[in-house]
Amino acid sequence: MKALTYHGSRDVRVDNVDDPSLQNEEDIILRVTATAICGSDLHLYRGSMPTVESGDIFGHEFMGVVEDAGSAVSSVKKGDRVVIPFVISCGSCFFCQMSLYAACETTNTGAGGALNKKSIPAPAALFGFSHMYGGVPGGQAEYVRVPYANTNAFKIPDGLDDEQVLFMSDILPTGYQAAVNANVQKGHSVAIYGAGPVGLMTVACARLMGAEKIFLVDREQYRLDFAKKTYAVEIINLDKDEDPAETIIKESGGRGVDSVIDAVGYEAVGHGGKMPTLDHFKVESSDIALHQCLAAVRRGGTVSVPGIYAGAIDGFLMGDFFDKGLAMRGGQTHVHSFLPKLLEYVQKGELKPEVIISHRLKLDQAAEGYKMFDEKQDECRKIVMTP
Repeated sequence: MKALTYHGSRDVRVDNVDDPSLQNEEDIILRVTATAICGSDLHLYRGSMPTVESGDIFGHEFMGVVEDAGSAVSSVKKGDRVVIPFVISCGSCFFCQMSLYAACETTNTGAGGALNKKSIPAPAALFGFSHMYGGVPGGQAEYVRVPYANTNAFKIPDGLDDEQVLFMSDILPTGYQAAVNANVQKGHSVAIYGAGPVGLMTVACARLMGAEKIFLVDREQYRLDFAKKTYAVEIINLDKDEDPAETIIKESGGRGVDSVIDAVGYEAVGHGGKMPTLDHFKVESSDIALHQCLAAVRRGGTVSVPGIYAGAIDGFLMGDFFDKGLAMRGGQTHVHSFLPKLLEYVQKGELKPEVIISHRLKLDQAAEGYKMFDEKQDECRKIVMTP
């Protein structure tokens, strides 16, 4: 089959690789009908994520049709259209039973398990996202093996096309969890740092939850213009405003916003964000977005962090966090908990995640798509690919 594979920093290629096969009785083989390039994939593409090996297949946003199923698969059958969460969960461990699917104890058998030597629990495995997260081949391919399919394959209701459903795999639930973690309520004011795909989905979900005023901060004007037109947000260009937090405070009664969301993460421009080792006690991450968030939120407010971080934050403003009496939540997305509800919102037309798509490519053009997305060419917001 054809699949997008890694060969070094900013060197990805569509290669011919072995077809996947059933390995366990709960596996399915999925024929991929749509897949997407996620902002998180750029961490891998740029070589800033450890334990990515030559030949690894990328892709954690994908959906398709069941081609084959193991003997213990009962939730779906051959021919079903399904969407797959990017988090791989067993469905039965301590954390899965608590609906904390991203903390699944059993699926990550890769390099991430080595973190347990430092008494740090390994995260759940992810599709196509380095051996630290299990080394599981991803879905930017013609076919993919999906383990624990009774938990990880969600049948798509009739009447929904691929583009309406594809982002259920990651960025829509991630945006929704970000807004939930930010405690967004009807009438609230919210500031979101980062207008990439996750930031845009977070805006959409915050609107759904009744946020009255939303500030969106980014340095790409085309992204901000799209968000203003589509979601009626207040936009702030980081290249034109040296201190967006100060502006947000002034525009929110001098107190700051009720909730603030860091949808940027460790690779914020100008602050490095390198992850050179697996020693999480020595890795330093970018901090500009998170520090802006701590400044922009009001006393007693909530900070939500869907942006990826790892290791230590240089100069974390713990004093500000304590003095302002803030709450903070973050972590990988518990996709399985939100996906059914989000499908209902999409069916009702209350969420339209497909509006952010800017480019549609064939899988053969994946390397071109990565370069375009990384360099923000042609006002690229989100790329969907079809095999």
